[in-house]
Amino acid sequence: MPRTITVGLDGSPECRAAAEWAAREAELRGLPVKLVQVWEPAPAPTAHAPFLGAETYQHWSERILRESAEGLRLRHPDAEVSTEQLSGSPAEALVGVAKDAELLVLGSRGLGGIAGFLVGSVGLAVVAHAERPVVLVRAGEQAADEHETGAAGVRSHATSFRPVVLGLDLGSPDETVIRFALDAAVRRDAPLRVVHGWNPTPYHAYGMAPDPGVQQLLADSDADALTEVLAPWQQKYPDVQVVAQSRFGSPSNLLIDASREASLVVVGRRIRRAPAGAHVGPVTHAVLHHATAPVAVVPHD
Repeated sequence: MPRTITVGLDGSPECRAAAEWAAREAELRGLPVKLVQVWEPAPAPTAHAPFLGAETYQHWSERILRESAEGLRLRHPDAEVSTEQLSGSPAEALVGVAKDAELLVLGSRGLGGIAGFLVGSVGLAVVAHAERPVVLVRAGEQAADEHETGAAGVRSHATSFRPVVLGLDLGSPDETVIRFALDAAVRRDAPLRVVHGWNPTPYHAYGMAPDPGVQQLLADSDADALTEVLAPWQQKYPDVQVVAQSRFGSPSNLLIDASREASLVVVGRRIRRAPAGAHVGPVTHAVLHHATAPVAVVPHD
């Protein structure tokens, strides 16, 4: 049985945008779409209130699922769409269904402009614990947003995809994350833009004047390391144009800036099975909250 592109639904505009993105991604991958709605039983006092009983909540949830599936089939007639309704904690249920998914797609509340979008507590919990890739899609995301501007100054399906952006940590360049980004670029026939940021040296951080010679040596060293990491991948994916960028500055700020011209941003998250529990690293956290393109978080060991 093939894996699915699974979408978590709650009836919000951001989740509708996530479902549309998932349908387009499913077409690129040749996979079915699965819409999942998790309804959380109301607490006892609420369940006994007029018009707010458990049956009312469940009926509303079923309607969201049914209408979303019908709309998706109309707009994407070639898509194979299935549905599933679950009961319980939304975060736990979505982490569970992600195990059998190729991708889990969630929506995030849009803020507009350079502020990007916000990820709620459920989204962050799922990203922190899921062991399959999770894609966050902001409200208002349109298919044309992933494409370059045409001659008439308008983005459309007729133009090529914008680059896929990969945030690469040279300290632990995981092949799962790199492969995911390259595969995404192949499916979109788009270039891959690899972004690596490096922070100031300690004396610069404490207000001392940086030595230009030392800074240049560090820049050259990072650029050489980036080239070395990417060289074997460029041989494996010769048809993908890879543009590597190693720059002085905050990695999260560089990725957020790059997201404005991207069709997809790919970042990694290390799977932690220690007693301290899972969490989202600071760079990934910042990108999730402020990127203006869909963000794929790829877990890795």
